[in-house]
Amino acid sequence: MQITEIFFDCDNTLVLSEELAFEACADLANEILEKQGIPDRYTGDQLIKDFVGQNFRGMMLSLQTKYNFQLEGGELEGYVKKEEDKVIAKLEAKALPCVGASEELEKVFASKKYGLAVVSSSALRRVQASIKKVDQDKYFEHDKVFSAASSLKKPTSKPDPAIYLHALNYVKKTAGETVAVEDSKSGALAAVRANIWTIGYVGSYNGAEMQEEMSQRLTELGVHIIMKDWSEFESCMKYIESLPPKDSTQSSL
Repeated sequence: MQITEIFFDCDNTLVLSEELAFEACADLANEILEKQGIPDRYTGDQLIKDFVGQNFRGMMLSLQTKYNFQLEGGELEGYVKKEEDKVIAKLEAKALPCVGASEELEKVFASKKYGLAVVSSSALRRVQASIKKVDQDKYFEHDKVFSAASSLKKPTSKPDPAIYLHALNYVKKTAGETVAVEDSKSGALAAVRANIWTIGYVGSYNGAEMQEEMSQRLTELGVHIIMKDWSEFESCMKYIESLPPKDSTQSSL
């Protein structure tokens, strides 16, 4: 079996962006809850715990379901745009690469062995701002940065596999010759549902206990190998390339 394409999630896989993003999300989520007369309030950490891996639109849909209220289309779109601007400002000021990610990207880019793409739930402007801030944009062609919030006719969010299926179609690859690197449950599930070989990265989680817990959860979802540090990336790829081929023509929606 030959792997010819690698899809990388962005937030907390390539770039340490989730904490910064959820700080901004918490402010807007609390504003919405206050307007709805709902007393609950979120911190960024609480939002991460409940919604990591989802984009803001998906998060707001989950909040509406949880608290039984409805945002009108125009109002929701206004909050989505406001969140995007707030998060991008934070990322452009403070974003850092995940430890070891840039070094491994440099190696795999120099090898010319694989096509490389970013496949994210986050808005395209946010993803582009993230990888540009940490100087990773040079590893990805401009049209190979995919966003579930921006690249699809109907915006969605992982764990919906739609963005992975779209990316596969765009780069003209099958799932069986593609590897995804994901850190979250929703992201991993999206890749697994698209029948893509998946590396579960847990290095951005704080502490050995949390990393072990996430390793177990991602494995239960169907990822093929766990990567605790980016220095393990080459060995993870070799492991997947040693596995027998599978039928990659069908996604498990």
